Amino acid sequence: MEYHVKDEALAEKGQLRIEWAARSMPVLRSIRERFAKEKPLQGLRLSACLHVTTETATLAQTLKAGGAEVRLCASNPLSTQDDVAASLAVHDGIAVFAIKGEDKDTYYRHIHQALAHEPNITMDDGADLVSTLHSEKKELLRGILGGTEETTTGVIRLRSMAQQGVLQYPIIAVNDANTKHLFDNRYGTGQSTIDGIIRATNRLLAGSTFVVSGYGWCGRGVAMRAAGMGAKVVITEVDPLRALEAVMDGYQVMPMAEAARIGDFFCTLTGDIHVIRREHFEVMKDGAIVANSGHFNVELDLEALEAMAVAKRPVREFLLEYRLANGRCLYVVGEGRLVNLAAAEGHPSSVMDMSFANQALCVEHLVKHAKTLENKVYGVPEAIDREIARLKLESMGVAIDQLTDEQEKYLRSWEMGT
Repeated sequence: MEYHVKDEALAEKGQLRIEWAARSMPVLRSIRERFAKEKPLQGLRLSACLHVTTETATLAQTLKAGGAEVRLCASNPLSTQDDVAASLAVHDGIAVFAIKGEDKDTYYRHIHQALAHEPNITMDDGADLVSTLHSEKKELLRGILGGTEETTTGVIRLRSMAQQGVLQYPIIAVNDANTKHLFDNRYGTGQSTIDGIIRATNRLLAGSTFVVSGYGWCGRGVAMRAAGMGAKVVITEVDPLRALEAVMDGYQVMPMAEAARIGDFFCTLTGDIHVIRREHFEVMKDGAIVANSGHFNVELDLEALEAMAVAKRPVREFLLEYRLANGRCLYVVGEGRLVNLAAAEGHPSSVMDMSFANQALCVEHLVKHAKTLENKVYGVPEAIDREIARLKLESMGVAIDQLTDEQEKYLRSWEMGT
């Protein structure tokens, strides 16, 4: 079997870590048990471009249990856990092409290798796989039934493709499922982003000013966790509704031009380009720490910072110091890439349980219904979303009420008023 990992000797360590993650993923485990019996993905070739973590490994094992031939590559050059990649290749017979810290050429070569078996289904996190298919591997498009997309940035790109009429097969936006973005984006990103920043810097958040750029679900999660650790949280936004919500949630809201002068920590979570730019770096405090938890590192204008710096050096693992001409030093975490994966281990497995349950069930849905779907971006079927929530509650030992016949009749009627 073809694969490319850093070191096969890491496989034993990776296997133990995968087993530990799986203990907190009961929903995906129940799906895997059913898939192993029913084989709903039998004969399917699936190419996945995801962060190669312990949780992703559990998803890959589930897809293989369902009968799929899985090829996996990384969706970010710094997000791969090398021991996990080795374990999947050595112990599970899954073709993995991922090495932490791989350069750009290797990253795209791995994407091509993940597509080499001519997939029927794609599974993406950021839409690099889909983009490569539509630009460089068009001959493979005719064999594809559909795909799934994990993250906000990828959904934005795919909707743009659909609007322009260039998307050649249906995609389910897993990111938009309530059991994904309301939990993974908020609680997962919130905890793991703070974890990555602290691991890289070992700085105290309490009493500091923490600037969060973007108040979507990910931004909400980071703001919540930073505030919980005692930081004074400042929000920057371009959307008046989200800015108003941040004010109502008790945070200061101001333009980045003002926040740049007072922040001790900065974290971007917008999905847009150059959110922190030269004019912001120019006024930051000496010692300011800058991180990004959006999918791509373009949220930080690192080229401008490179041009401003008179010297650059690594001072800790995943922490670069940029010394400016006036003697000030600014610090960038994880090369500006996804800080929760570049400098930490990504989302906790209990929250990824729901996200990846969505992935597995949406692939099954595509196999059953792809012929009736158009070449556009679809939401996760409500029945799947609700079933995942039900299974998660059940695994947590939580029971809820059910509507009585009288209540159901009332909700269906229009005659009954005051």
